[in-house]
Amino acid sequence: MDLETVDAAELGRSLTGVGLNLLSRDVRGLADFLSEVLGLSVHRLSQDFAIIRHGDMMIQLHSDAAFARHPLPGLIPENPPRGGGVQIYLFGIDPDAAIARATTAGHVVLEPARDKPHGLREGTILSPEGYAFSPAIPVK
Repeated sequence: MDLETVDAAELGRSLTGVGLNLLSRDVRGLADFLSEVLGLSVHRLSQDFAIIRHGDMMIQLHSDAAFARHPLPGLIPENPPRGGGVQIYLFGIDPDAAIARATTAGHVVLEPARDKPHGLREGTILSPEGYAFSPAIPVK
């Protein structure tokens, strides 16, 4: 399937497993963060929508306006951070490199990269809207 040209109905019918959809005030800004800091690939980028790929995992970004008829935007807090309480692990991404890119770009590093007792080296970076992304690799 070509993620640049697939229509919405075909994309929807193809989805399996667990899906992640993040609502955003700034889809392009969040997509840039995911691409530049975490190295994820961005497809179908527009003001209202983007498909983000990490291996076989797909994340969808929707603007608040694109979700205006859904009840979910009514639950978004008026004061940031939006993504409070959600931690999104991205396995297979070097946390030290991602933390360095985040620091250089001026993003908030919530937790520096370190080895954890559960066998992962991980760190946590906040996206501009407060979503917590944790790149992680197995401890050597």
